[in-house]
Amino acid sequence: MTILSRRTFLSAGSACVLLRPDFAEAAPTIKLPNDIASRDAATITAIKTRTPIVAMTFDDGPHPTLTPALLDMLKARGLRATFYLIGNRVVTWPDIVRRIADEGHEIGNHSWSHPNLAKHSNRSVLDQIDRTSDAIFKLTGRPPVTFRPPYGSFSKRQRLMLYKERNLPTILWSVDPQDWRRPGSKTVASRILKGARSGSIILGHDIQKGTVRAMPSTFDGLTNRGMKFGTVSQMMGWPLWQSRKFRGVSKAQKS
Repeated sequence: MTILSRRTFLSAGSACVLLRPDFAEAAPTIKLPNDIASRDAATITAIKTRTPIVAMTFDDGPHPTLTPALLDMLKARGLRATFYLIGNRVVTWPDIVRRIADEGHEIGNHSWSHPNLAKHSNRSVLDQIDRTSDAIFKLTGRPPVTFRPPYGSFSKRQRLMLYKERNLPTILWSVDPQDWRRPGSKTVASRILKGARSGSIILGHDIQKGTVRAMPSTFDGLTNRGMKFGTVSQMMGWPLWQSRKFRGVSKAQKS
């Protein structure tokens, strides 16, 4: 597991481009890669912090009913989270995407169609990522500044390539309740509360009903332990995502 100091990171930029159609394929569940290098700024699983803070992250949305319910829970408690959104869902539910951004949460890139990117060429990987960044930029006025690969399936070579080409670090996680297995909301909450530490990046999926049902006790349990909630950018010491200014550039300008 890599735990990096905020000093390791550089300010991130991101290109917003129009791209070819997506590449869709089925993929199995894949464990975290075992080749994560120490002090590798391209790959983050947790962040060393001096204050008791965690990053709640939610993958695979937005969901038309579960994501708004989760946003209601976060708003009632004054908490921020990071949502790793799938591009083809972004364009399907744009109002929810705008709400996520408007309510102070961060939006990360989770590819266009959720393929196993470890099996894709560099060009295909960048197509998946750039198309999603462009869709999010058009709706919110800013692109994602971090990326999370579907299934966590992304080789070290690909992580370094993405960091070089798009200045996007790959965000993985340090706490995984395996909520995609649908173990029940009590189990999801228990696993998160047991595993969370200061600086943890917690993985969740807001397309899972049990996960959303687990969040009130999860949020309140962590808060009662003195934990604060920050977005991934905040944990990394970057400016709040909503305060950053970006502009779209073409492929020609990028290259």
